[in-house]
Amino acid sequence: MAPAVVLVRPREEGNVGSAARAMANMGLDRLILVEPAAEIGKIGTAFAVGAKHVLDGIERVPDLHQALAPFRRVIGTTSTRDRRLGIPLLSPRELPRWLAQGPPDVPTALVFGPEVGGLTNEDLALSSAVVTIPCSPVQPTLNLAQAVLILAYELFVARGEEAAAPVAHPEPPASAAEIDGLLEHGGRVLQKVGFARDDSYEGVLRDLRRLAARAAPDSRDVRILRGICRRIEGALGKKGT
Repeated sequence: MAPAVVLVRPREEGNVGSAARAMANMGLDRLILVEPAAEIGKIGTAFAVGAKHVLDGIERVPDLHQALAPFRRVIGTTSTRDRRLGIPLLSPRELPRWLAQGPPDVPTALVFGPEVGGLTNEDLALSSAVVTIPCSPVQPTLNLAQAVLILAYELFVARGEEAAAPVAHPEPPASAAEIDGLLEHGGRVLQKVGFARDDSYEGVLRDLRRLAARAAPDSRDVRILRGICRRIEGALGKKGT
């Protein structure tokens, strides 16, 4: 299953059109825009030579959480190489092999940030892995469409090669929506035991999200953890009576 491309709050329609053309060049066709995103007019259409079908199929969503809800693997992109993110940090060439470690046909999203600033740490915390493209320090950041093209190219080349065989996996990773539900449930439990009064509460929530990204739990794992949360809530309720 070919990955979808998610552009977060792109400001320039020309960049969206160029990204659509890069996708079409490399056999990708699902493009999702997170609002607020540029409207596509004559400029965007002109830049999307041969990719009208990609522009015609654009999906617009109000926020990144909703954009990622259907996907079980989320690949963020950034110009930083800060390993303190706590998420696998890959080069574009390493990405296909990393994806091949999981089961085939897992719904996957490639996420690119806005032209100014890129993805925030909160955005990157939603990722299963992060790709960073090495550049000269003279100009360390790429144009949005260039970044899309480089990742799409590496995936296109890998699809044409019989590289490493996928490793067997009993169940695909949990979807972003399932992870969100688990973390919201866990957050409620932490509030009930008084942890929310601690100054580190927001930081702990971010760290838990990063932990979930590293662990790549499947749907069964999420159900078990939510069951534990329900048991804790039940015990707290009995204690209060």
